[in-house]
Amino acid sequence: MKINIIYNYTDAPIGGTNQFLKALKNYFIEQNVYTENEEVADAFLFIAYKNPLKVINLKHKYPNKLFIHRIDGPVRMYSKMSDKRDFITNTINNYIADATIFQTNWSKFNNFKLGLKNNRFETTIINAPDNKIFNKINKHNFIRKNKIKLIATSWSPNMNKGFEIYKYLDKHLDFSKYEMTFCGNSPIIFKNIKIIKPLPSKELAELLKKHDIYITASQKDPCSNSLIEAIHCGLPAIALNDGGHPEIIQKNGEIFNKKEEIDKLLYKIVNNYKNYTNNELPLINEVGHKYYNFIYNIYQMQQQKKYSTKKLVFWQIIIIYYQVFRRKISLHLKRLIKRK
Repeated sequence: MKINIIYNYTDAPIGGTNQFLKALKNYFIEQNVYTENEEVADAFLFIAYKNPLKVINLKHKYPNKLFIHRIDGPVRMYSKMSDKRDFITNTINNYIADATIFQTNWSKFNNFKLGLKNNRFETTIINAPDNKIFNKINKHNFIRKNKIKLIATSWSPNMNKGFEIYKYLDKHLDFSKYEMTFCGNSPIIFKNIKIIKPLPSKELAELLKKHDIYITASQKDPCSNSLIEAIHCGLPAIALNDGGHPEIIQKNGEIFNKKEEIDKLLYKIVNNYKNYTNNELPLINEVGHKYYNFIYNIYQMQQQKKYSTKKLVFWQIIIIYYQVFRRKISLHLKRLIKRK
């Protein structure tokens, strides 16, 4: 069975989805189960709102191939309730996707809460980074008596990525004990926190390994790749009790509900540092194996005539195109009404 991933990759530091899918694609290539040839592919893995028109066109062209939907979000909980991406996700998942892969159970629960319908085949598989890059090799030694080095990262400058809490830390953190770095795009100019522009994966991993503790305060984050990358680099983490953070953290750090708790949690980790560095998250080989097995089991059912792929009818196509272009349609109708 050959898999094709429908995604426009970039080598630029552009966010977690790009980084994870690059790592997953490389795993499939190493296992000789990946193809760039869409005609040869038996299954397509996609994220609906990233490239909906290509997904629709491929479904028209290859109605009997498997379409596997990797879902994040709900985006509306992170962005705004009018964000159209969830509507595209829900519609394409309902009419095109043969199976759905969630990144965390938090994401699964909240997507259903906001209108996603059950699919026949569903699973939850956490992300993993490229462990050739994000690993503990050359991680600097933690020395308790030295200034503790904290780091936070975010490609997105959205305030929901935790910037209010980073702003609080910039004012209230004891910088005689700690130093803090933020790597990414910040909408805030910090006084004490050092800002570094977004870095490619290799440089980011090197930067993480020079620090002691990772902090994330992002809200409604379904499965933070930044958090996962930091833990794979050997950093204990402190994370806001929200989104998929608790499912990722487990024994690799501590969870906070209020910003005032961070100082005590830092003290706890500093004084029990080794207890937080021996816990492992799944490597990309394990995660990739789970993806392949999940898809392969459906493929076997299809070959045995126990499952037939979803078939699009005309009215479903109309609904899908409306969800994809609903914003443009609404704006066009408003212009027509104003003209009248």
